[in-house]
Amino acid sequence: MFRSRSLAVFSALMLTTGYLSAQQPAASQGAGARATGGNVERGRYLVERVANCGECHSARDSHGNIVDGTKFMGGPMVVTPTYSTDWPNRFPRIAGLPGYTDEQAIRLLTQGAIKRDGTQLRAPMPRFRMAPEDAAAVIAYLRSL
Repeated sequence: MFRSRSLAVFSALMLTTGYLSAQQPAASQGAGARATGGNVERGRYLVERVANCGECHSARDSHGNIVDGTKFMGGPMVVTPTYSTDWPNRFPRIAGLPGYTDEQAIRLLTQGAIKRDGTQLRAPMPRFRMAPEDAAAVIAYLRSL
């Protein structure tokens, strides 16, 4: 589980800092594109292969495996730092992006994890600085779940 979580954090860091260009798959429009104009298949690639969002936003069993049917549905925080922090104790559901307009979700993904109310999301949420096209694709995919 440590290796998987480390990979998720590393991938998210590489995407947010621009070291990963996220060029796969090609950016042709899919049938499931939403109001953002995002490509669902590109979004699937970014969410599941680059940012690894399901590693945190899913419930886990006692062996650390993602519980069937909970991927992207949120779950308890399974790792906490050894120092005093303001981390949440639950990861929220991201399937469907409940409570977020497309504009709020674009801001969250392009301007460094800004919540609906304009404040910063708490750690360990990465401070994404995605290109608008990548953010639109992520939103289209998450809305399709």
